[in-house]
This record gives sequence, C-alpha cells and structure tokens, in this order.
Amino acid sequence: MAEPDRHLAVAVEATRAAGALLRERFGPPQQVEYKGESDLVTALDRQAETLVVGHLRAAFPDHTVLAEEGSTGGGDPVHRWLVDPLDGTTNYAHGYPCFAVSVAYERAGQVVVGVVYDPLRDELFTAEAGRGAWLNGQPLRVSPTGRLIESLLITGFPYERARLPAALRLWNALIVRAQALRRDGAAALDLCYVAAGRADGFWERPLQPWDMAAGALIVAEAGGHVSSFAGGPLDVYSGQIVATNSAIHAELLAAIAAAEGR
Repeated sequence: MAEPDRHLAVAVEATRAAGALLRERFGPPQQVEYKGESDLVTALDRQAETLVVGHLRAAFPDHTVLAEEGSTGGGDPVHRWLVDPLDGTTNYAHGYPCFAVSVAYERAGQVVVGVVYDPLRDELFTAEAGRGAWLNGQPLRVSPTGRLIESLLITGFPYERARLPAALRLWNALIVRAQALRRDGAAALDLCYVAAGRADGFWERPLQPWDMAAGALIVAEAGGHVSSFAGGPLDVYSGQIVATNSAIHAELLAAIAAAEGR
C-alpha cells in the first residue's frame, strides 16, 4: 500500500478503536478533572488517547506524536501526528451527544491526512491532500451558498473567561449578518460539517492544532477555503481558523475584521 494510504488506514483504525470505547462508555456520570476553571478532562479522554497513540506507535515507532492529554512519542520532526482523543469533552461529560475523535498526520510541516470520527452517528470523515474528502466512503462537497445572509455559521467559545468578551463581540456582529449561528462545542466536527455542506462557515479562536488540523484538511479537500482571521494561509499552530465553502469567505473575513475594528 502506498505511503499516504497506509497513514490513512492506520489513522482510521486508531480513531475507530477510540470511538468504540467512547461510544461504549458514553453517558454520565463521568470521572472529571479540571485543567482550568472550565476546561475539563475525563478519564475517557486519557483512555481514548492511549488507544490512539498505541496504534500510531505500533505502526510508526519513529514518528512524533502531539496529543491533547500529553502523549508524545518518537522524535522525527518530519513526521508528526496531531491527536485529539475526545473533541467535545464538556459535551461528553454531560451526556450531550456531540463529540468526535480527531487524528491528523503532518509531513514536513504539511497536514496530508485527516480523520474525524463521530462514534454515535458512525460517521467517518477522511481526507488526503490532493485526493479529496469523504464521509463513509462517499465524496464530500461544500455547500453552494453564496451570501453571508443566507449562511449557517458555526463557532466556539474560549475556556478562558477573559477571552469571552472578544468572542461575544464577534458572535453579536455575525448573528445579524448570517442566517443563523450555532455553537456545538466540538471544533473538529464543526469543520467536517462545513466540508459536508451542513454549514457554510466556521470561525474560532483560540484553538489547538489537534482541534483543527484534520478538519481543516477535510474542508479544503471538499472544495472549501481555510485561512487565518486576516485571510492569510492557515497555520494550524497559530490558534485561529476561518473555514468556509469558499463562496462566502471574503464576506465572512470582512465581517470579522469590521467587528474587530480592523
């Protein structure tokens, strides 16, 4: 099997294994700890991460792993895996059925494989750079929506209370410029919904690289556009992303800039 295909196959196997565990244990009460005032982690985050990282290390022992709950491995900086074992931890801890496992493979600084798995809906979103994006084996395509006022947008709010006023200014500005806004609490799934045409755009800041790497590739390979808030090329380590169906991208960026006084 060609190298990109092998990376994808391992990522799919790892996300499905972790997803099966999360599905089996879903439902409160959960064993919860706090990393911050409102930033929590469950025992299942760590167990799912152990499963994912175990699959990756078994297949690629020399690769680097960067995972949300602290797993690292290997040392080759050319090959890096970005792992969110439970995207939507707060949802999961409360029994709210919106969460996923996200795994991306980065080669020489470029994300070339992305997998996001929603275990409750058994929806597997996948992409390879230059080869398209897929949902359960069927090709994905972004929506044709051409105007912001006709768009369904998704965003997320920061854990840090000090950042909430800025996030709410954007929410308040865009809620009157779009058809509707949603806040689901799982950035990787939000991005996949843009790729699938279920939403037309997504923005969020701050985010971690494992939150957005896989989903951003899936959006791009489905015909969408991903960028920084200023419209420059996406850097998954920058902490920010705007992702759209391409058609509304310039209008959304302009609305964000106006709301921020730029």
